[in-house]
Amino acid sequence: MPVRFDLQDAMFGASELSICRAEEFAVSAFRYDSGVSALRVSNARGEVIVLPYQGQQVWRATFDGRGLTMKSMFDQPVATRVYLETYGAFLNHCGITGLGAPGPGDGHPLHGELPNAPFQSAWLEVDAEGQRVTVAGTYRHTVAFSTDYEVTIRTTLSAASALIDFSVRVKNLKRTPMDLMYLAHANFRPVDLGELHYSADYGPETVRVRRSIPSHVTPKPGYVEFLDRLSKDPSAHHVLEPGLTFDPEAVFEIDMKADADGYARALQKHPDGTSDYVRYRPSQAPLCMRWICRTPDQDGIGVAFPATSGVEGYRVEKQKGRVVTLAGGSDWRIDFTLGLLTAAETEAAIEAIDAIRGG
Repeated sequence: MPVRFDLQDAMFGASELSICRAEEFAVSAFRYDSGVSALRVSNARGEVIVLPYQGQQVWRATFDGRGLTMKSMFDQPVATRVYLETYGAFLNHCGITGLGAPGPGDGHPLHGELPNAPFQSAWLEVDAEGQRVTVAGTYRHTVAFSTDYEVTIRTTLSAASALIDFSVRVKNLKRTPMDLMYLAHANFRPVDLGELHYSADYGPETVRVRRSIPSHVTPKPGYVEFLDRLSKDPSAHHVLEPGLTFDPEAVFEIDMKADADGYARALQKHPDGTSDYVRYRPSQAPLCMRWICRTPDQDGIGVAFPATSGVEGYRVEKQKGRVVTLAGGSDWRIDFTLGLLTAAETEAAIEAIDAIRGG
């Protein structure tokens, strides 16, 4: 049985405090100047910074000396519920009662209430052998006559690993059905001449470019034409040429394929042979979104966002039949893995991706 350490707000101060050591792991607590509590979880390969009470976000991830997180306008998280007022985490959990940009008639905020949700409880777990450390927490969201659910998020780092395992479990506490939407908004740092490999057919029917422009995006001259080019030939974005200006962004919806074990895979291969990696089960997240933004202020790539729904807002996705209905008292969950692969691991992953595509 793992050992559990319940976290308390008093542990998070201006000075970083060591709260746990186990084998090669070290866990410390601190508070940003903005007032946001944070946990630094380190192993021999690197570290993650988790915000236990603000969406259970992974604010930063660094392994083998390389920062994996997108470039943003924020050097620290901000204590706010507003999505774009604290933007730049390595991973935001998005949903649950809404997703994407709200459309006409939608009442949910951008990407729902979950990204910066105030988690009511958080804890650490260390397995008996000291080989895995997990940051976990729960958030209950209750709106009278409407919604009552509890979400539990678990973020696990293993010994000598540069991969992070995630588990998200949602329980409908009502006796009546609820609608559910979820997306794992994982924001890697793109690199010039990075190569994208992923387990899908590469045609325009299976790699579809979003042509609608959300209200928070201001297009520049040539933007619509750039999207038109990508919609006709999605492979044009498979190598991140410096001249490809994803400004302000490009969003793709991809039909991913799984291997015999049920996993879809995607990666950005760096020129040094290492890669940024995503693995998940399409049986849990039937849609895959990709987001690329390369501007002077923000440089990010969502190599593959596991998702239950698209990002056009609740009403549009509901009309498309792409909203999960969760029966009263029942559970839904998703498990996925993000992180860094070595050069040798990257080549093995590309072989596995090519085998899925060929199959």
